[in-house]
Amino acid sequence: MTWSHPRGYDPMVATAKAFKQKTGVEIVWDKRSLQDFETFPVEELARAYDLIVIDHPHVGQITDEGCLTPLDVPGREAERDAMARHSVGQSYPSYNWAGRQWAFPIDAATQVMAYRPDLLPTPPRTWDEVIALARAGKVTLPMRPPHAMMSFFTLAANLGTPCATTGPGDLVAPTAGARVVELLRAVTDRIAPGDFDIDPIVASETLAGDNSPVSVMPLGYGYLSYALENFRPHRLKFTNIPVAGTLGPVGSALGGTGIAVSAFSKHRDAAIDYAYWVAGEEIQKTLYAASGGQPGHGRAWEDDAVNAPVANFYRDTRATLEGAFVRPRHNGYMAFQDAASQRLNAGLKSGEAAASIVAALNTLFRESF
Repeated sequence: MTWSHPRGYDPMVATAKAFKQKTGVEIVWDKRSLQDFETFPVEELARAYDLIVIDHPHVGQITDEGCLTPLDVPGREAERDAMARHSVGQSYPSYNWAGRQWAFPIDAATQVMAYRPDLLPTPPRTWDEVIALARAGKVTLPMRPPHAMMSFFTLAANLGTPCATTGPGDLVAPTAGARVVELLRAVTDRIAPGDFDIDPIVASETLAGDNSPVSVMPLGYGYLSYALENFRPHRLKFTNIPVAGTLGPVGSALGGTGIAVSAFSKHRDAAIDYAYWVAGEEIQKTLYAASGGQPGHGRAWEDDAVNAPVANFYRDTRATLEGAFVRPRHNGYMAFQDAASQRLNAGLKSGEAAASIVAALNTLFRESF
């Protein structure tokens, strides 16, 4: 089971076909909506599927539920060491929890900046410049849960005051959190009201379409498809995030996906073999990338042939990936992520005091433990 987007589905189908030719083992992929992918219980999927594409914040929950098979099997240390050495930022260790490796990164992503070079020849480099563009009506910022909290995490870490990743204390210091809320509000007060109901895919569709009223998405998960020639009426350019602090393009909320194996699978060895194969360097920088995937292996991100069709999408956002922030991963985090995003949005839209919003987020975080 994977997620319903060409980037999430097409490379899995292509690699499954090649794996059958190589080994005789047939793998059939199903897909769920992106919203389902972010919220659907992994245990239910693990009881129905041998292989599951997961998001790293699930690892605390799946460890407690015992629904996945650890992939750090004996005898394959060299393969895992190679993946770890060439991890794009924290992609590989983000799937390590309680001393075990629960998935391998096959897709690396984080919040980056997308813009229309024909409408905005020079993208903003600072959050102050983003605010100025928002005042001119040129900014789209996808705020549909969980993306509201992703932008909160990104700004907090970029300012040098990252949110907590363990509990049971506060998520963020009150003063630091209030500063983040105000920086967000300076933009969200000036975006289209509908931006509170869209994700980065919808924002990218608007940005890449004819007669786009906006020219930049300062924070949003990058989708390489929009960097391709002729994918949409207009091609997007992707680059590192605009900075709110003085540390450079660091702190972006890490995303991406990993390949995991069900603990209930009757074909565990074959599923593990496929996981190692599809996450390895050779497939990642060739078939996986060529089939519309956004690789999770660092060698692919460095490869000329992988970068050429997408206008250096990988090289131009690599610094942001390398400095990305790994979200909390405890059992209880996924419910917090959704509830906190909704609470943040409600406060931003109503004009609620920043301190009050932060207090509510801190309460939700403590309760998530």
